Amino acid sequence: MRTFDLTPLYRSAIGFDRLANMIDSANRNEQQPSYPPYNIELLGENAYRITMAIAGFSKSELEIQSEEGNLTIKGAKEADTTERTYLYQGIAARNFERRFQLADHVKVVKATIENGLLHVDLVREIPEAMKPRQIEITD
Repeated sequence: MRTFDLTPLYRSAIGFDRLANMIDSANRNEQQPSYPPYNIELLGENAYRITMAIAGFSKSELEIQSEEGNLTIKGAKEADTTERTYLYQGIAARNFERRFQLADHVKVVKATIENGLLHVDLVREIPEAMKPRQIEITD
């Protein structure tokens, strides 16, 4: 696995210590789960979508929770009591839990399932008090 030196980021960015620490800790964590596969898309300036391949999972077997800047997506398959003999089993039907850390002011808007893909739409809503504003210069 590659290692990245984040020292220049710490030196030149003010107030991004948390971001640099997150990148650094993610870089160190080599046991990242790879199931289920997912994409993160940028849909607009402040709109994002997480698309996760969840073939074989029904709506009732999924749980999506957003709490304090963390998004957790869990899939729990019900126990299959049917006796089966597989010649080849390539479709994973195991439980999973994926966690995503959301940036400030990002919230989950909706979640949909389409063609075996779970789509979770997110939007960043910056409060008016935090948006840039023009300051008038007085005499």
